[in-house]
Amino acid sequence: MALQKIHSLLLLLVLTLLGLGLIEPSHGQDHMYQRFLRQHVHPEGTGGNDGYCNLMMQRRKMTLYQCKRFNTFIHQDIWSIRSICRTTNIQCKNGKMNCHEGVVKVTDCRETGSSKAPNCRYRATASTRRVVIACEGDPAVPVHFDR
Repeated sequence: MALQKIHSLLLLLVLTLLGLGLIEPSHGQDHMYQRFLRQHVHPEGTGGNDGYCNLMMQRRKMTLYQCKRFNTFIHQDIWSIRSICRTTNIQCKNGKMNCHEGVVKVTDCRETGSSKAPNCRYRATASTRRVVIACEGDPAVPVHFDR
């Protein structure tokens, strides 16, 4: 009897979390979402200097085999970023209509062009600007940084 109650409570918890969008239903979507988080989300960071970019690009494994030429880190909590997915759809660079735009705090990291992996060197630019992200799933989550 007690075991049946536990199972019922666990099922209710899972359904509640799914309904709130706190857990992700699709494995493929989850992989892309996790990649987006690793490459672009750093809510506790303030960024803004070259040292930040050099460290974060290396920590987030974007300099292992070659230097990623450009990357943007978003300095907002994930709930603010996910709320962008609820804005009006716009066209992505690839022509799909699953992009959305919003204004967030960012650090753009641009590779200097004179460095070699894994010791890549970056120039940082911090700003608050419009970004475009691709979202997928139900609930929709960010899976690609478009521009």
